[in-house]
Amino acid sequence: MADISTASPEVVLSLVAMVILMLDFIAPKGGRDWLGYLSILGVLVTFMTLIGQWGVTQPAFSGQYLSDPFAFFFKIVFLVSAALILLMSIGYLKSEGIEKGEFYGLILFATLGMMLMVSAVDLLILYIGLETMSISIYVLAGFLKREQRSSEAALKYLLMGGFSSAIMLYGIVMLYGLTGTIGLREIASTLSADAVSNPALILGMVMLVAGFGFKIAAVPFHMYLPDVYEGAPTPVVALLSAASEVAGLAILLRVFLVAIPGLQDRWTFLFYLLSLITMTVGNVVAVVQSNIKRMLAYSSIAHIGYLLIGLVAGRELGISATLLYTLIYALMTLGAFAMVILLCVGEVKGERIDDFTGLAQRSPMAAAAMLIFLLSLAGVPPTAGFVGKLYLFGAAIERGYVWLAVIAVMNSAISLFYYMKVVMAMYMRDLPPQGLTLSSSRPLRLALLVTLAGTIAIGIYPGPFLDLARASVAGLW
Repeated sequence: MADISTASPEVVLSLVAMVILMLDFIAPKGGRDWLGYLSILGVLVTFMTLIGQWGVTQPAFSGQYLSDPFAFFFKIVFLVSAALILLMSIGYLKSEGIEKGEFYGLILFATLGMMLMVSAVDLLILYIGLETMSISIYVLAGFLKREQRSSEAALKYLLMGGFSSAIMLYGIVMLYGLTGTIGLREIASTLSADAVSNPALILGMVMLVAGFGFKIAAVPFHMYLPDVYEGAPTPVVALLSAASEVAGLAILLRVFLVAIPGLQDRWTFLFYLLSLITMTVGNVVAVVQSNIKRMLAYSSIAHIGYLLIGLVAGRELGISATLLYTLIYALMTLGAFAMVILLCVGEVKGERIDDFTGLAQRSPMAAAAMLIFLLSLAGVPPTAGFVGKLYLFGAAIERGYVWLAVIAVMNSAISLFYYMKVVMAMYMRDLPPQGLTLSSSRPLRLALLVTLAGTIAIGIYPGPFLDLARASVAGLW
């Protein structure tokens, strides 16, 4: 019972997800909004269950699962993201004619997989969590069955996901073969000082870097992401961007910092290169995009490059800066995708930058919200994005990676160019003669309000959020 109590947030969420799937069979067609609201209630109950575990470090299931402040922080990010995505989905599913309860159930199962991943201190539990999340998102990506591009997105994501899982498994098998254990701390204690120069261990580390690189879409493992973003339903893209990639980064931090700290010099060099290439390629390619979902896909790739700076910097300052930025990134990117859904009415999908033409005349409040999200993504003060980048780049400079910080600042300047293309469309072009219709979904507008309030609040008063991030990494090593 003690093990079940430790994993109670996951138990609650899995029960809610199964109930949603069962209720979907008996719910009348055309009236399934209540399943969305019931899913949000389930996320809130899970959140309340999780709050009771703040500050607690408790292993369970023979040490394979760990409830600690590091996992607690990311579970908060995942649950907040899931609640906001569910709010965005209720009106979207109705407008697209795909109102099915299984959509909500799959979002809950994907969130469950992320929560399992961040509590995993065992490579087997990590893999189970990863596949629970991935399989749910493969299905969600192809949810627009009538659209060929959605099926294409799901197929590409499935194939690349399977490929990356195979590479990661090779890395895991090599670690197991060398140490005889799959526990993260046991691997670290088993590896002797001589073993760090073992070619098999180096190869296993490289395979883990490649496997995780695919999962977080770091360059050069990013090829599938823009097509998946373009074809998948927009709430699913928001889930991918704000939660799935963050989950991959979270478990990457735990695996490399806890299991193979003896190879830190080597993997720091690899992640230095990945960070540099990822942020540069992401920002440069985003400049030429006219589809806002593809632009945000490359923006997402660039932000993964920024987040890797924290891992390169290492130590408490770098890792806590990464945690803070994941929270900020989730809020501002969810807000940007909520704006895309706000414009998704009838034939207009809100997916082209031109769809934002004249938004400031049609709705000054909506245009102002999008402006704040874009300025935050670019890192312009006094937004939350500026605060996050300030701590990330500051950590890099403190550890002597000055050139990495300089290139990151230059990349932020490049990003300002393509974000401003949307701002120009909203403020400097006239409203088209046919006008601009906005979604009337109240849950969507509530999600917009929450993401906007969060983005502004962290920008103005980041102290409590930074303290939470610092407290969450204190016991990681």
